Amino acid sequence: MPEKLSDKPRNSHLALVFYIAILILFFSKNTYTQTANETPNVLFIAVDDLKPILGCYGDALIKTPNIDALAKRGTVFLANYCQQAVSGPTRASLLTGKRPDYTRIYNMKTKMRDMNPDILTLPQYFRSQGYTTTGVGKIYDPRCVDEYLDEPSWSEPFTRKPEKKYFSRVTGEPAFSYYQQAELKEKALKGREESGGEEGALKAGPSVECADVPDDAYLDGATAKKAKELLQQLAERKKPFFLAVGIHNPHLPFVAPKKYWDMYQRDEMPVAKFQEHAANSPEFAYTSSPELRNYTDIPPLVTFSDQKNSIHLPVEKQKELVHGYYAAVSYADAQIGVVLKALDSLGLTGNTIIVLWGDHGWHLGDHDLWCKHTDFEQATHAPLIISSPGILPSRSASQTEFVDIFPTLCELSGLQIPPNRDGVSLVPLMKDPSKEVKQYSVSQYWRKNNKKEIEGYSIRTKRYRYTEWLVDFKDKHEYSESKIAGKELYDYEKDPLETVSRIGDPAYRQAEAEMKKLLMEYFDSQKDNLGGPERTK
Repeated sequence: MPEKLSDKPRNSHLALVFYIAILILFFSKNTYTQTANETPNVLFIAVDDLKPILGCYGDALIKTPNIDALAKRGTVFLANYCQQAVSGPTRASLLTGKRPDYTRIYNMKTKMRDMNPDILTLPQYFRSQGYTTTGVGKIYDPRCVDEYLDEPSWSEPFTRKPEKKYFSRVTGEPAFSYYQQAELKEKALKGREESGGEEGALKAGPSVECADVPDDAYLDGATAKKAKELLQQLAERKKPFFLAVGIHNPHLPFVAPKKYWDMYQRDEMPVAKFQEHAANSPEFAYTSSPELRNYTDIPPLVTFSDQKNSIHLPVEKQKELVHGYYAAVSYADAQIGVVLKALDSLGLTGNTIIVLWGDHGWHLGDHDLWCKHTDFEQATHAPLIISSPGILPSRSASQTEFVDIFPTLCELSGLQIPPNRDGVSLVPLMKDPSKEVKQYSVSQYWRKNNKKEIEGYSIRTKRYRYTEWLVDFKDKHEYSESKIAGKELYDYEKDPLETVSRIGDPAYRQAEAEMKKLLMEYFDSQKDNLGGPERTK
């Protein structure tokens, strides 16, 4: 039978398709196996003063497409809390997996290794396990570590501020990383000259700046460019890396290119619904928002009040500050997007654990408070997102804390968790978000009251927050009722805005007793875990 003209091409085509399919299957299988057996990289992203007003946390107004995209492939920890709501202490705690009463970092002056010379940090441990550890931006607070940004942590020098070449050639570097408008640069330089330091430069400028400049005119744009270059260098070495990237925004002053301000309308900016101190709460639980008062445009607006810890800004100024915060968050999100896109383009995403965290929350006028520095919800509640190869995206409502990051990254990387960490691994939550790994989170903050230092310990469960302010306690954890200077109890199911403390309310007698019991259990668990040399034996 004569061969049909169409048979040979058809058979050849089928054979070719079959052959290609076999090759794809073979190489896909081998590529998958190779990735699965590789030691994962870690991309560790810190965002300064970022509270969880993000799309992935349910905020409908904020525009954070890059963080939200990361959330869609990772685990969003909805009830995550910091250990102390200020930069130096919270970062020292997170990066060591130890609580403040162990690190002894309660302020912005104490050096971490002056208190614990041999303390083990997260990047230091990964370095000891064969990782290249390096980074750029703010990871530790520079005031709480050495001039090398904690030299033992990094196998290669850490860059606090990117070199001049990473900033826009059109604008040059901003004045002290903040101001780009010519008149503000001049004021900042004059402030430094008159005061003899950078702090004076900050006081010479306003709390916000909106300038029509490119992204790399400000610090975070340059940081993202430097991080992208570091990723390219690390990718070429075929060795696991721990790359830390610290984003400065939305820290004060709120500066961002005009295009990010233009994403929002000033009249649509939300102001806090409750701007009073909670009924039945101690005055020393609050703060006078001193960080905000540093800026030239704030003191003239502060309204006189008999309350010590009040600022009473006009609504117009509140809206401008909220507008600035939102613009700064969107600007930070865009720079995070630059880093994440670089990771994708280099083919590294499939074998990289990505962690994104904001070091603490931030008050935006609630309780007439701005900034952080409290034990309230808006200061202690902080975002945490972790994406890891092979783990499906999810959302966890379990209580979690920043001290949990250290053991979590160890487990995800296949490393043994070092002894004497205060947190627990969150991997069980990532694999099954219906689980809970702990009943409560703990935050603390200190105050001076009648010349005595008091420490407020705050226990947060799913429904309640219970705080005790204790005199002469934190050094030895020797508890007695006589040391209590004040107490607070808030019910977030009925009173999410913390309008009244329920201490002494007969209807909350049982809740108060149960929360106090949890606090006593926490204190008991910490008696052998106070500050001192690192115990690794």
